[in-house]
Amino acid sequence: MEATMTSPEIPERDLSFAGSVVDKAIEHMMSKNISPIAAASALLGGAMGILSRTLPDDVIVQILTNAIESVESGDLRKQAGSDTAGNA
Repeated sequence: MEATMTSPEIPERDLSFAGSVVDKAIEHMMSKNISPIAAASALLGGAMGILSRTLPDDVIVQILTNAIESVESGDLRKQAGSDTAGNA
């Protein structure tokens, strides 16, 4: 994220724990044969809900812009083989 953003610092232990919980949730949904698009949509919707309750709109837009740039540059595809929860 760019230095102009006003998002709070994220403690590494919180990010690590949250990422492992999300990874387990994904594993659970996949074991229940939930379609990947349904699982991803639900996770994205939940993430957007948290962001909308805790950050200003301009910061959310910057986060989404960074995500779009990651897709367009191919960086997201490079990470596709590994668990990436918490790496956003």
